[in-house]
Amino acid sequence: MIWSKEHQLEDINALFSRYMTGFLDIKASQITPDSLYAAMPITEKVLQPYGILHGGASVVLAESVGSVASALIINTDTHNAVGLEINANHLRPGKLGSSLEAICTPIHLGRSTHVWDIKIHDERKRLICISRLTVAIVKK
Repeated sequence: MIWSKEHQLEDINALFSRYMTGFLDIKASQITPDSLYAAMPITEKVLQPYGILHGGASVVLAESVGSVASALIINTDTHNAVGLEINANHLRPGKLGSSLEAICTPIHLGRSTHVWDIKIHDERKRLICISRLTVAIVKK
């Protein structure tokens, strides 16, 4: 298990309910011993002018689930987990009314950096976006 302790979805969703993640309705949907899942509906809030999912919304979902995953591993009394670098490949459009699921798994969990693989699928399990996030672990 990669987590510092056992975490409850309710506690993770209390974090997600605030700020940008709350505005975009991002919610943790599952936690396994080595991954964190989060969901986001495709509403008008996350569309680009051509009526499909805005790539930036996929990046927000990816960075949010990865940053929270890092926070679940570290001692947040003494350290913060902050995004250092993210990339994303948008593979197919997301459509209004659909729902996305991000699956976040570790590539590297070091003392000062974490690297996450985030795959975002639609409800039909089609790959929408693949992202890699590097998180810096910094002292408060």
